[in-house]
Amino acid sequence: MLVKVNASSVHGIDATTIRVEVNVAQGAKFFIVGLADNAVKESQQRIDSALKNNGFTWPGKRIVVNMAPADIRKEGSAFDLSIALGVLAASSQIKTEKLEDFVMMGELSLDGSLQKVQGVLPIALRARKDGFKGLILPSMNALEAAVVEDLEVIPADNLMEVISFLNGNLEIRPLKIDVKQEFLHKANKFDNDFNEVKGQENVKRAMEIAAAGFHNLIMVGPPGAGKTMLAKRLPTILPPLTIDEALETTKIHSVAGKLSRDNSLMKVRPFRNPHHTISDVALVGGGNYPQPGEISLAHNGVLFLDELPEFKRNVLEVMRQPLEDRMITISRAKFTIEYPASFMMIASMNPCPCGYFNHPEKACACGPGMVKKYLNRISGPLMDRIDIHIEIVPVPFRDLTELKDSEPSEVIRKRVITAREMQTKRFSANAGIYSNAQMTGRLIRKHCDLDNASAQILKTAMEKLGLSARAYDRILKVSRTIADLEAREKIESHHVAEAINYRNLDREGWAG
Repeated sequence: MLVKVNASSVHGIDATTIRVEVNVAQGAKFFIVGLADNAVKESQQRIDSALKNNGFTWPGKRIVVNMAPADIRKEGSAFDLSIALGVLAASSQIKTEKLEDFVMMGELSLDGSLQKVQGVLPIALRARKDGFKGLILPSMNALEAAVVEDLEVIPADNLMEVISFLNGNLEIRPLKIDVKQEFLHKANKFDNDFNEVKGQENVKRAMEIAAAGFHNLIMVGPPGAGKTMLAKRLPTILPPLTIDEALETTKIHSVAGKLSRDNSLMKVRPFRNPHHTISDVALVGGGNYPQPGEISLAHNGVLFLDELPEFKRNVLEVMRQPLEDRMITISRAKFTIEYPASFMMIASMNPCPCGYFNHPEKACACGPGMVKKYLNRISGPLMDRIDIHIEIVPVPFRDLTELKDSEPSEVIRKRVITAREMQTKRFSANAGIYSNAQMTGRLIRKHCDLDNASAQILKTAMEKLGLSARAYDRILKVSRTIADLEAREKIESHHVAEAINYRNLDREGWAG
């Protein structure tokens, strides 16, 4: 008897519906065909034990499982449930009426309990797109799938619950959640706030500009100046995620298996802080079975690289293309996968190996040329892609002990949101562009027109600092953002002057 069961396979951050065809006939042995990996082929032992421990029998016949389309690679143990149900249905041990209506995914334990699987959100979105009535999956994944509307999500803890549901002996109510209410309830909750930061007003200003235009930023300063503390508070002034952004971000974290059981949807922008010993594959993604890297997990959020010169050079260099294209392409011999990587790169570094170059009180202990050599660990092309360079100095004692509260994140965030709304309106006709940092050359020429005074200031800076054409574009983008924060239609000379001031590392003689 031939039975067809619906499953799904994730590639990149999108899913493809898989038809699990099970045929039970005269003969012996068990075969799985259709480009299945070892984890799928090992399912026979898990399914056999699960069936016997729940009072069912493994058919003593020839069983052929075909996973179509046969040219798509199937990976992981999430096909256990669909194969098990196909075997039971093909051997007439369960009813088959509901099989066509549902996509079924789940890993089986030897006792028949269902274990959590990865990539449930893209699977649910694909099931709805392909017109299925619902999705049967482990209870631990139910909240994640329930954010997809117009799709019945049937949670189950074990194989017996699924079988009883399909046979009509058990009613399982589809899980439903109010996505908007769930999203809005936690979208603005943060543990940190900028009002906890004493002093550093110039750095806060630079971070406000970076947040308003989605610009990359690097902070240079001695140990203990507050670089990490400031970076961790940046998400508190970023605009809240839209529903579409939240879904896209959640898909990436779902595929990577980073979502917790009680976290159905990403409510706040991600903040990723990888250690400097990270490999290039872990940063950009890849591996034998490709997974999203840190730059994709930071999509629509912040990637914080602390102690930037300590990262391996080859790790930093692979970020050049994603910083420009906001997409990472992983190519293998037989397939290519794309992961979105639209993130803000926030970096911090000491100015020299000892950390005290340009310190107002402590003397630098580094020898001649060491400062320049330390900065040269970061290539010029990568530094060019960072819009804002800001130097941090330690906060004086009188500012640390001052009782006066600093400006809270909520107030700064309102200005950032207003500036972003101007950009959204400005780029409404340009698909995929929603911030000044994403402007192409054509859009820069259109929206960053300079008057004579501004053009002269920029020309002088270009000649004196020896800036590249890319740095020229970055200055214009930052100038546009500063003007947006002041709600100005035209870029003025003081906007350009401030943007030039955020190119500290380009200044002649800065490194001695």
